[in-house]
Amino acid sequence: MKRVDFLGCPIDLYTSADLLTELNSKIVRRAGAHVIHFVNGNKIAKAREDSAMRDILWRGDYVLADGQPLLPMARMLGIRIPERIDGIGLMNRLLTLADENQYRVYLLGARQDILEKCVSIIRQRYPNVRLAGSRNGYFQEADLPEIVAQINAVSPNILFIGIPSPTKEQFADQWKNDIHATIIQGVGGSFDVLAGLVPRAPLWMQRFGLEWFYRVLQEPRRMFWRYAKTNAQCLWIFAHALVKKYGELNRPLPF
Repeated sequence: MKRVDFLGCPIDLYTSADLLTELNSKIVRRAGAHVIHFVNGNKIAKAREDSAMRDILWRGDYVLADGQPLLPMARMLGIRIPERIDGIGLMNRLLTLADENQYRVYLLGARQDILEKCVSIIRQRYPNVRLAGSRNGYFQEADLPEIVAQINAVSPNILFIGIPSPTKEQFADQWKNDIHATIIQGVGGSFDVLAGLVPRAPLWMQRFGLEWFYRVLQEPRRMFWRYAKTNAQCLWIFAHALVKKYGELNRPLPF
């Protein structure tokens, strides 16, 4: 694995196949807790503003490029990211891995009704997954030690955290050394997608990096200004890095 600095954030250069092989090896060897984070345009903008978030990302064991536009942006800066590995895609691959090996899985997050729907769907699609437990995402900070104790009582191989950013990253970073799970992945709103509450963008939109636009179309009032602001910030950070790189090389910009 090679970790690179991309616009101030870490990115680990894995293919999904190599990543799954390595994660499976960690589970087989019971190699302690390993936290998976994801980087996209929104996270790059947030990390530039919030040094605590930036530090959390750099402490992550695996940090993966979630946004498709990051790949061509990285190439223009001389970095080759092998492929986009998105949160829900990796969650589905890990569920398949768990189904093949009868691994224990714990779900933390979302509303209770959505969580119960996810449990039902996992049992149907992945019948060999051992669902070790679940807990909805509505709790106070004072509840965290009890929640960690509940997770540890069943020692899952994989813990999925379906809580929005930055809470999921903060939780995984703060409690990593206390949680008895080998793989800890923040999946954000992926439980909503798994439950069928929120549809994913069509494949062609995913391939062209337009999944964010699809989310805006679904929830324009809530998502428009969020993406407008953070996408603009990310592009500004990228433009500054591009000008600096090619200025230092004394070469024309690659477009």
